[in-house]
Amino acid sequence: MKAFRLTAPHTLELKTVAQPEPGPGEVLVKVGAAGVCHSDLHIMEAPAGAFPLPMTLGHENAGWVEELGPGVTGPTKGETVVIYGIIGCGACSACLRGRDNECRTIPVGGIGISRDGGMAEYVVVPATQLLPIGDLDVTQAAPLTDAALTPYHAIELARDALRPGTTCVVIGVGGLGHMAVQILAATTSVQVIAVDLNDDALELAKRMGAHHTVKSGPQAAAFIRELVGRAPGGADTVFDFVAVNPTLALAASVVSTGGWLMLVGLGGGTISLRPGIGDIGIPMEARVVVPFWGTRAELAEVIALARQGRITAHVETFPLESAAAAYDKLRAGKLRGRAVITS
Repeated sequence: MKAFRLTAPHTLELKTVAQPEPGPGEVLVKVGAAGVCHSDLHIMEAPAGAFPLPMTLGHENAGWVEELGPGVTGPTKGETVVIYGIIGCGACSACLRGRDNECRTIPVGGIGISRDGGMAEYVVVPATQLLPIGDLDVTQAAPLTDAALTPYHAIELARDALRPGTTCVVIGVGGLGHMAVQILAATTSVQVIAVDLNDDALELAKRMGAHHTVKSGPQAAAFIRELVGRAPGGADTVFDFVAVNPTLALAASVVSTGGWLMLVGLGGGTISLRPGIGDIGIPMEARVVVPFWGTRAELAEVIALARQGRITAHVETFPLESAAAAYDKLRAGKLRGRAVITS
């Protein structure tokens, strides 16, 4: 079968490999769609030894059950499913509570991260990783497993702050950010302010439910302050889906005293946290949270929202043979929404 593989750091190849066979407790899935995620770029650029290589990329996956391994009694062959990407240890206190994304034993493990992913014709996964999606199109379903699950989890963590009449700022309307705007519109009554560098992304944010849009730049903080008021007031919640130095500075400058600052992006920026009164970067009583991915239960809720038509991924599709081009476009910042590889 064909598979898009990371064969060495910075080295991507479309290879022909043997079709995998499911072992005990595993399922062979015929892949229909696999999402292209910015975090894949971190895997590609990581030094040798950071991830097991060679490895098939792809941690956002949807397809059809092809074959059950020994001991697996469900799901049924041909059933349409998504794959929950995180694989925790299953035994630590977090995993026992169903919070594999907080595993205390395995730093980051899962499909397309510590074992072969779904950018191939077939992938083998533990049966416990599968969730049925009914009549959802696989191209729409694949991004739900991260591009929608990650912002949904972040929103759940900040749910107490997302009350009617409050204001939320979403920085970065990319693969995750455009889903965040929709989830906020579907599950809250907050005022949403979307921020991005790109006019097309801001237009997408408006279509997805943002009440206001602000172009990123030197005047962005002033424009947001016109909407949320002066300090110590401000935005009750800020989600930064970029997390480079300029966006982190913007987030800190507009969050209110007692507000929530949700640092979701993996842009590598830094922000200073030090106690005191005055100009310290973060207002007093503010909460700073670094969410990671989400839980299997939250993914089921995301699927329910999608099946009800309340959230829809904005996707650009590429055939498996053009997976490298999709990553080039992602790296250049030319994607709107989420790129999806179709088999």
